[in-house]
Amino acid sequence: MPRVFIKTYGCQMNVRDSEQVARQFQDRGYELTEREEEADVILLNTCSVRDQAESKAISNMGRLSALKRARSGVVLGFMGCMAQSRGEELLKKLPDVDLVVGVWRFHHVAAHVDGLLSADGRRPRVADLAEEEGSERMIRDHVAGGPRASAFVSVMQGCNMRCAFCIVPSVRGPERSRSISEIVAEARALVASGVREIVLLGQIVNAYGRREFPREGGRSPFVQLLEALHEIEGLERLRFTAPHPTGFRDDLIGAFGRLPKLCEHVHLPAQSGADRVLRAMKRSYTVDHYRRLVEKLRARVPGLALSTDLIVAFPGETDREFQETVRFAREMAFDQAFVFRYSPRKGTPAAAMPGQHDEDEKRRRNQELLAVVNEGMLRRLDAEAGHVRETLVEGPSAKNPARLTGRTRQNRIVVWPADGSPPGTLRHLRIEKRLGFSLLGTPLPDE
Repeated sequence: MPRVFIKTYGCQMNVRDSEQVARQFQDRGYELTEREEEADVILLNTCSVRDQAESKAISNMGRLSALKRARSGVVLGFMGCMAQSRGEELLKKLPDVDLVVGVWRFHHVAAHVDGLLSADGRRPRVADLAEEEGSERMIRDHVAGGPRASAFVSVMQGCNMRCAFCIVPSVRGPERSRSISEIVAEARALVASGVREIVLLGQIVNAYGRREFPREGGRSPFVQLLEALHEIEGLERLRFTAPHPTGFRDDLIGAFGRLPKLCEHVHLPAQSGADRVLRAMKRSYTVDHYRRLVEKLRARVPGLALSTDLIVAFPGETDREFQETVRFAREMAFDQAFVFRYSPRKGTPAAAMPGQHDEDEKRRRNQELLAVVNEGMLRRLDAEAGHVRETLVEGPSAKNPARLTGRTRQNRIVVWPADGSPPGTLRHLRIEKRLGFSLLGTPLPDE
């Protein structure tokens, strides 16, 4: 049977979408491969959040065109956000591309490839970008294979927020949530296969179900979902990403501790530490709102690990406002921060704003803020030495197969000498020291 190679760019949502497509091919008898040079079908699942991700995908496809000219039967295709936003433009720009499939139509990819491979004579070129009702329920299957510790579960698609810098709402469409029963059924099947940790995914995950399902007893649909998943026997851990500070209310804060499977880690995008910049971004909260939310979370969850996203050099951001973000990052003491240089996206309000910064200034601010957040991260990793942490075994370390790797409940990576523990095992490790941006541990005797 034909072999399929899938390359994924961007966020966890894209990783989950790629897995759904891969499972379609498995169900049709295709073989998945990690070597593009031996593949009969090469698909790039693309991201539109930043220009760099789009440029990488297009550049990579240009390189793959040479491979296709050497092996004329190879099918080349784009999927995902860039495919949705650029559509048939990609077919015109790259004549060797056979297939462009948007974010509403992932569940049709394998059928399109079947048609392309079986075409007689001149192969048709396909652009499938139509919106489809119910598409949010189609991201539900997982790649078949060996045991694994953790799995992503998509609970919703789309976004109703209108952040000035973000192209996602125009690409992914409005919020559309799956039912709690569907999500629980998917999670039960994963746990039955050996998965011990579920990570819930949504563009604004705490907005789950807010238009489809009622609040009950003062609890949002998202908290109701967490409660339902928490009841699954054999599930050890629950995580979610990424929430929005607006809508992160007391019922969700109260779920921590009340639901012991909910891990002590929150990824809470801040984007800026300057109020005027947040207003320009249309982020709908202030620095003080964010600060008070974090105070509530840390009071509720001792030892909480907090990660965030920050954008530097947003249009019109002054050097003083940038320094406010630097001070904010120090004050918040983030355990991890993903720092991004602002990237203009066609059709977004920010792309037309005055005060666009040049690349040199973006790079300078990025490096300065990254140094600050990394310094704080390393300091907190150093403070882990001597603590005992419950760690979920993920498997052999990619860098050193003689070691195992796993994650603590605070989402910190730990490695230790391989001891035969299979993926999904919970081990208690004494943290010895920091190794770069991860930790070295020693397993404690089994209880």
